Amino acid sequence: MANELRNNVFNDFMDPMSNFFDGLGRNMANSSKMKTDVIENDDEFEVKAELPGFKKEDININYENDTLTIHAIHDLNKEQKDEDGKLIRSERTSSDVSRSFYLPDADTDKIGAKYDGGILDVMVPKSAEKESKHTISIN
Repeated sequence: MANELRNNVFNDFMDPMSNFFDGLGRNMANSSKMKTDVIENDDEFEVKAELPGFKKEDININYENDTLTIHAIHDLNKEQKDEDGKLIRSERTSSDVSRSFYLPDADTDKIGAKYDGGILDVMVPKSAEKESKHTISIN
């Protein structure tokens, strides 16, 4: 244990910036992603996406060419002023996230979604009429 600690301290001393950019890139990449679970059952797909802070009207869901696409945009502007109305602080954040999932053979008329507590839940029922296997002869 002492050797491991000593080696880690020595390595950090020799190259203090070695992990800095790795962590920075990882945090930037993860901050713009939509955490999502896709569950396949016998008769449907269920897609649960975490979209905290987004308004329902800023979320778009489309199903086209056997692909479900979720796209959400979130813009937030905050201003804090003092008693005289002078600006003390102004913050702006913007998020634009999109994810697509290949979910074949969906019954498009029955796709439904609900959004509650920052969680988007999309139910994609499978079509009852699946094409049976067909053997193709070679001429």
